[in-house]
Parts: sequence; structure tokens; C-alpha cells
Amino acid sequence: MGASVLSVIAPKRPWSSRGQNLVEIALITPLVLVALYIPADFGIAMFTGHLTQNAVREAARIGVSTKDPFDSAASTAIKNEAINRLPARLVSPTVTVKYFAGGSPNCLQFVEVKAQGDYQHFLYQLIWLFGGTTLNTLSISRTTRMRYEFQPYANATICTTVSVTSP
Repeated sequence: MGASVLSVIAPKRPWSSRGQNLVEIALITPLVLVALYIPADFGIAMFTGHLTQNAVREAARIGVSTKDPFDSAASTAIKNEAINRLPARLVSPTVTVKYFAGGSPNCLQFVEVKAQGDYQHFLYQLIWLFGGTTLNTLSISRTTRMRYEFQPYANATICTTVSVTSP
């Protein structure tokens, strides 16, 4: 028989669209990858902040359960515990431990632990491929205060003077 009905209705094109598909994929792929990587990078940064908060909270929990006297040795031990619990993604971390016990004689004593460091973006920096400028680091800082356990229940006013600070 003759030509099929399909070839009569839709004749074959003299050119191929295979090359056009490859060009479109080559142009769209970087945009799709950046659209996927940037939220992942922010998620990792938020997770790093969450891990930092947990490390500070656990160190403060250890600090408030330290028996008297709260001295620089206890402060250093709490600081080292917090540093050991910080995430590895946190660059140049610093930890400060403060024990508030000064002021009025019956003041409410508490321990404050503060950790801070920088998170270095790695996927977010892909924006420079499209001509944008980005930040290299994100500063993460977390602080926790907890009431010191070994004190009289009559203590009501908050202590305002720092008596021990970590070295």
C-alpha cells in the first residue's frame, strides 16, 4: 500500500529537536540545582544553630547541678563540656560561662552559658555563578541561663553581679 495515514497528517520535519533539548537541559540544570541547594544549606545552618543551643543547654544543666563552691575549676569544666558538644560545622567557637551570685545577700543565683561561632555557607555561595554576591559566614550565638540548684528557697531577687567567669 501507500504511505501511512500518520505520515500524511504529520509529515516528518527535516530537522531534529534533539539538539534543542540538550541546550534547554544545559541551561535549566544550574538553576534547578541552585534552587535545591540553597534551602538545604539554610537547613543545615539552622540545624547547626539547634545543635549549638542543645550544647549550651546541656552545659548549663551540668553547671547548675555543680555543688558549692562554684569556682573557676567548675567553670572551666563546664566550658570544656560545652565545647565538646558543639557541632563540628561551627568554625572558631567560643564559650563563656558566668556564675551570678553577687549583689544582695539573698539573691537568686544562676549560671549563664554562651556559645558563639561562625557557620560557613558552602552551597549558598553558588549564587555567584549567576552574578550575585553572598555572605561567606553566618554568625551563630546561643545563650542559656539556669537557676543554680544549691541555694535557699528564700532567695527571690535576681543576682546582678558576676562572681565567676570562665577563663
